[in-house]
Amino acid sequence: MNRFEYAQAILKDDESFVAKHKSMKLYHGHQKTNFEDGEVVLTTHRLLWGRVGEIARGMVVLSLNLKYVISLDEEVASSFVFGRKKRIIIMLSELQSDKAPGPMDDSTGETFIKLSGRNGIEESFVQSLNETVSARIWETSEKSSNNETENTPVRRIKLRTGIVGIERNLQERQKQTDENITLAFKDLNKLMTMAKDMVAISKVISSKIRERHGDISEDETVRFKSYLMSLGIDDPVTRDSAASNSEYFQLLANQICAMLLDPIIEAGGMMSLADVYCRVNRARGLELLSPEDLLNACQMLDGPIKLRKFPSGAMVLQIETHSDEIVSQETFEAVEKAKSITVEELAQLLSISLLLAQERLLTAERAGKICRDDSIEGLRFYPNLFLTNAIE
Repeated sequence: MNRFEYAQAILKDDESFVAKHKSMKLYHGHQKTNFEDGEVVLTTHRLLWGRVGEIARGMVVLSLNLKYVISLDEEVASSFVFGRKKRIIIMLSELQSDKAPGPMDDSTGETFIKLSGRNGIEESFVQSLNETVSARIWETSEKSSNNETENTPVRRIKLRTGIVGIERNLQERQKQTDENITLAFKDLNKLMTMAKDMVAISKVISSKIRERHGDISEDETVRFKSYLMSLGIDDPVTRDSAASNSEYFQLLANQICAMLLDPIIEAGGMMSLADVYCRVNRARGLELLSPEDLLNACQMLDGPIKLRKFPSGAMVLQIETHSDEIVSQETFEAVEKAKSITVEELAQLLSISLLLAQERLLTAERAGKICRDDSIEGLRFYPNLFLTNAIE
């Protein structure tokens, strides 16, 4: 197209940088061109296209004066690899017969070009292009060139327009961010409102079950409570329901014991305090516990679950009948069967956390049933053949 020309990528005195986009290619109408995978720089007066690094070094590149731009449009194209991506359609004024042929052949008679990015075009660049074309700063520059005494005021106008555009862009981005955050929390607010209502309803129904225990069968009571537990809102203990902190922690300890006795037995008789915290808070719904309240409640457990702290500092809840001798023997048998084992392998084998797997191995090691080999390949545990042979 003869609207394009080759020019040096150096800003003029009354020209300023606006935006930049990488990995761009040009279309001559609907036809592809050889101008692919380049950089596009938008100024207040021109649109520059060059290979990577050419514009930064001030080399000769393709240049399109924005005064030839009539209007801008967008289209969405489908790509098998990148999916749907946006293109910019730039409508240009009619050909000028007095101009020499430009870098693109005009034999097709097309009066528009397209800009396309490898992964589409960023919305910020599209917005900057629209604002720059609408501002038509080059017209002010052309008028000022006829009157040399007005060069300084033109620079003030140009700089003021650029600052206003940047401020407007930042405000619109902030507005879009606020809208996204508001939309994201709409459903969460609805969920919290419904959950509060469900908690209130569950408390009313639970009290009615207690008052009319004779009129409701035991199976119906158990089934209803199981439904509440699955929703995580089975009348959780709160500070408002207790007269003092000690009573609150004792009631909370009783509820934790009733809630976790079966899961701890199914987990092998031991559960880390981190897992306990997650399970309890998930079951309590919106009435979340702080780690400090949970620890204080666990310290008041007096059976059949108790709090235990290992020499390493790790804390777990375990059933009172839990025996270190049994754990050591079970761990020894697992190590002996595998011939050697790591913490990760034991955790995967027994379907327990890494913390509990490590404590099992350390307990068996303190009992003398296994020994460790700490090398550059990592920490592995082996059966203690010295003690085994000595016993035999």
